[in-house]
Amino acid sequence: MRKTLISTLTALCLAGPAVAQPRDGVPLMKPALPATPAAAAARPGVARTITWEALVPAGWDPFKDFKDLNFDMMDDGDPRANLLLKKMREAWDSAPVNPDLIGKQVRIPGFVVPLEDSKAGLKEFLLVPYFGACIHSPPPPANQIIHVLPRTPAKGVRSMDTVWVSGTLSTVRTDSYMGASSYRIEATEIAPYTEPAR
Repeated sequence: MRKTLISTLTALCLAGPAVAQPRDGVPLMKPALPATPAAAAARPGVARTITWEALVPAGWDPFKDFKDLNFDMMDDGDPRANLLLKKMREAWDSAPVNPDLIGKQVRIPGFVVPLEDSKAGLKEFLLVPYFGACIHSPPPPANQIIHVLPRTPAKGVRSMDTVWVSGTLSTVRTDSYMGASSYRIEATEIAPYTEPAR
């Protein structure tokens, strides 16, 4: 029976980008986007709803260097497995950002990974695209993790809750014990996730 490390590497390389899943197993739907980027730009002061895919620059493939590897030939005790995991972490922790979104007001749904909690509420957290990200190893690429700093502490928000976060997107790199993030949002609004109307 294959061990945890090899199973993880195999699943990551075969699965491609993760599908966001809330607690009940129903996919976290992609938010409805404006018909054209120009439509979003024409409404100053209004946050543009984006998907997680928008955070990845065109042409960047997180699995490029790992697709042709045969993990069936290794087990967790194989030094090659640990070297591959280290190589993957280095590549993912330096994942590039999409420069077209920097400085833009955005709105994105995701799952909460608390970093600093207080009696007043969450003072900072990571926003991730799928249930269990950063809780289980390895965390997603850094361009799939957003460090969120709420304007005021977020009350009633717990680990892995699904929320909408709105605010200005910047490229402040954050290294936390839960994972590296390439993006930051100083959140003006944090709201419970509801599926957009169709």
